Amino acid sequence: MGLLDILLGRTKPVAPDLDQLFALPSAAVTLQAAAGFTPTGGGAVCFATVEGAAFEQTHREVQALLDADADRTGPPVELRRDDYGYSWLVSRRTPDQLPQLVNDLHAVNSSMEVNGFGPQLLCSLAGFEYSSESQEGAGHDGGRAGRTLALVYLYKRGTFYPFAPLPGSSRSRDGALELQVKAALASDLRIEQDLSRWFPVWGAPGL
Repeated sequence: MGLLDILLGRTKPVAPDLDQLFALPSAAVTLQAAAGFTPTGGGAVCFATVEGAAFEQTHREVQALLDADADRTGPPVELRRDDYGYSWLVSRRTPDQLPQLVNDLHAVNSSMEVNGFGPQLLCSLAGFEYSSESQEGAGHDGGRAGRTLALVYLYKRGTFYPFAPLPGSSRSRDGALELQVKAALASDLRIEQDLSRWFPVWGAPGL
């Protein structure tokens, strides 16, 4: 980065670092203690859809690899397309298998990279849900009962951000909760500091 970049406050984008995903299990412990959210066991990798035999073969190989895991007891890995035309490779584990889910997310991203589809990778997410049992004074949930939360990893930024949709179809999000999670996980995850990049992932599979 040159002197002009420094003076103008410009910075180079952070290179993708998939090993950041392995920090999620530790962050989950902090998240449970700070806000009462525990893993659902669901997660997904989002990528821009590419037409062609090579792309089709790559995601089918990834699905077959993950489904071959002897520890997988839930549904098979699923490829889904959302309303915006993006593709999601969805993995569902049991709530206590967050490390295995993280391995799945890492494997999908790595396989896409190795096969030349890194530029198509957009984000990965792990789902969480509110559990009053994880908080002192169970029963006083502050209106969070039944709520879900995602920790989203931005592939091209190498950073995470929380996404907390509010219940209902209004497509509103809980900004106060997202900022609470941001502060709580500052020592566990590389948090995205540019809030304009906290993109909503409405209806994301795996959440």
